[in-house]
Amino acid sequence: MKILVVEDSRTQAESLRYILEKQGYTVSIASNGRDALEQIGVGRPDLVLTDLVMPEMDGYELCRRIKRDRDLQYLPVIMVTQLFDPVDVVRGLEAGADNFIIKPYEPQDINSRIRNVITTRSTPDPDMSCSAFEITLADGNHTITANRRQILDILLSTYEITVRKNAELQEAHERLNLQSDQLQQAVADQTQANRDLQAENAERLKVEKALADANKKLQLMASITRHDLLNQLTAMREYLELSAARRTKDPENAWVNVASATAVVNQTINTVEFTGEYQKIGVKSPVWHNARMLVELSEKFTNPGKVRIINTLPEPLEIYADPLIMKVFSNLIDNALRYGKTLTTITFHYETAAGGGMILCEDDGVGIADAEKEKIFAYEYGLNSGLGLFLAREILTITGITITETGVAGKGARFEILCPKNAIRSGS
Repeated sequence: MKILVVEDSRTQAESLRYILEKQGYTVSIASNGRDALEQIGVGRPDLVLTDLVMPEMDGYELCRRIKRDRDLQYLPVIMVTQLFDPVDVVRGLEAGADNFIIKPYEPQDINSRIRNVITTRSTPDPDMSCSAFEITLADGNHTITANRRQILDILLSTYEITVRKNAELQEAHERLNLQSDQLQQAVADQTQANRDLQAENAERLKVEKALADANKKLQLMASITRHDLLNQLTAMREYLELSAARRTKDPENAWVNVASATAVVNQTINTVEFTGEYQKIGVKSPVWHNARMLVELSEKFTNPGKVRIINTLPEPLEIYADPLIMKVFSNLIDNALRYGKTLTTITFHYETAAGGGMILCEDDGVGIADAEKEKIFAYEYGLNSGLGLFLAREILTITGITITETGVAGKGARFEILCPKNAIRSGS
């Protein structure tokens, strides 16, 4: 069976040639309607397969001329169309087309349409009347001369393809919805992963900053401690030299110098012991601690005697601090017991504050004089009265927490531990 393919696109024409020859047809190609008519005049094909949109002469005009020619009017013509508009089908019927193939087509669609057209041509139509009738569409009036069977074949074939394409479209839509859901889930997972990563990075940055600050403090303290030890050893040597010089002529003052040297030795021992405590600050990464439990544990490491310790800190309250944080609370309790004199009660409670929260340690002892409020946290002051509060401030500073004394002298001490929002939370 010889088929003439009329297609201005060489790629499309060769594609159709390949499909048809694979199914056993003999195929020739024309680039437009005028070229097709010339080839039909030279050697008549058994069927014409034509595109609609072509230069010089389109598919409608080619079909019309074939159907108006007495010698060619029974030559089957199948039109290939995108079927963007129902008018395409009506114009095809008006031109006398025998059937349609809808793009994008499948090889089985082409073979099915060809066989259907051949069968229709070989089977008489019980209604041989081809009375022309007019229909009106948006683009105007159209005169149809096709018989009922021809019209029915075209409508059924286009409907069949349309239904299948619609089913394929529905399936593609469902796949697209599934992929969209999967994509949304993937985006949600990625967003959560990004949040987790950001939180992890923020936590890591906090740790790195805390470790860097701790390292700076250790370097500073090493320098200060070295300076203090040199001063203390120098003073000890001078006292011993004076005692040696006076031991014969002035033994009384010589023993005074020995006593002074002994006091310097004790101070030196305190300094060395302090460096042992201080070097632990910042060695380990800061972590979250339950504040209420810190007070309870600190209470066990002190001897409050008859002094009541009231702990009203919320159960889930957590602070982000160096692992030595418990020393802060134990030092506060120890200092209150040591210097409070009239002390009967120590209270720990929590208040919200701008930009974070505040843990308070209050007692009803003698309090701290205004001139001493800041000195009690100084390293130099601590050499004589104990370095607990100096250590407390250093431990808290690692994660940006501050401690100040704001009590009223004679009415009791009040230590405010102010935590920034990234160092305090309501935990689980």
